[in-house]
Amino acid sequence: MSGWRLLLTRPAEECAALAATLEAQRIHSASLPLLAIEALAETPQQRTTMLELDRYAAVVVVSKPAARLALELLRRYWPQQPAGQAWFSVGAATGAILADYGLDVSWSVAGDDSEALLALPRLAKAISAPHPKVLILRGEGGRELIADTLRARGAHVDSLQLYRRYLPEYPRDRLIKLVRSERLNAMVVSSGQGLQSLRELAGFEWSALRELPLFVPSPRVAEMAAALGAKRIVDCRGAGTAALLAALRDTPGPAS
Repeated sequence: MSGWRLLLTRPAEECAALAATLEAQRIHSASLPLLAIEALAETPQQRTTMLELDRYAAVVVVSKPAARLALELLRRYWPQQPAGQAWFSVGAATGAILADYGLDVSWSVAGDDSEALLALPRLAKAISAPHPKVLILRGEGGRELIADTLRARGAHVDSLQLYRRYLPEYPRDRLIKLVRSERLNAMVVSSGQGLQSLRELAGFEWSALRELPLFVPSPRVAEMAAALGAKRIVDCRGAGTAALLAALRDTPGPAS
């Protein structure tokens, strides 16, 4: 795998952790965070919802930023931890944050996407009681697959938006200059919004950058990349580091 030279685009803290893991595997990388995280101001609805957390049969946390912010709210409103509900996460990395806090959290080992979460038998069991309520902790925007599916299964679903993602300000040529100076031969995105930021920052240079292998976390993002004209898309079937490493091992690379 040492022939890969990757562009990393996750938020800065996650880029640093991923770069260290890749370096240990002798994989070169350069980071250009295309998503910054900003916590949203607390609203009266958020406070009321958190105070009534014990009324929910299940809580779904969709990302690592949502997990970290959720724990801040738990420390504030439920220092003894709410009892009785099951917690679920989209992906193992998000689940690990919640598990380290002591929550009874489940996630799918089959994938790091919404579809894998929705297939969990424990989730089906959690909403099997009459009139179940589910709380989803998430960022601003994003798709509604989890909420729509759970409503179709008979659950009452509430959502709390805890943060927003945005594209940091860079000079227009920052991306192409980094790719060329570091001789990067592949790009990695961890979400649909990250892909959109990549395309936006690339501007007119996208016609060249889209020729590079593009590692994406899910079939949905792969479809988005194809619609944008990306030529060589690799679906990692997960946004975590393990999924990326497996995809790098299984994909013929520059050293092959």
